[in-house]
Amino acid sequence: MNPRLPGKRVMIVDDEPMVAMLLESALSDEDCIIIGPFDGVGSATEAAHGESLDFALLDVNVADGKIYPIAQVLESRGIPFLLLSGFGDGDVPAGHEHWPMAGKPFSIEPMIERICTALGVAC
Repeated sequence: MNPRLPGKRVMIVDDEPMVAMLLESALSDEDCIIIGPFDGVGSATEAAHGESLDFALLDVNVADGKIYPIAQVLESRGIPFLLLSGFGDGDVPAGHEHWPMAGKPFSIEPMIERICTALGVAC
């Protein structure tokens, strides 16, 4: 299989080690450059502000709070992201209903397709 996202820099923020490893493995299979994974807002803040990023996968509920400050930084930088939540679409904050959300558990293939679409890459 040919990788669909070669060289794309994708940040992962998830405080569940098994989920973070699954995401990292799937994105590595697509030849992405992984930034992280980070386990919370505090650990991801510097990367969100300064790293060269193409996309981010953000768990909404991490150990040190909600991921919304990171999402706001990425949005202000024009970096697309996907929020991940086990609580459904109700986890999108008021005023940010346009933020894309995927439920947990998730399937890898549809997630990769969503990343491709966000980046304008044919899958």
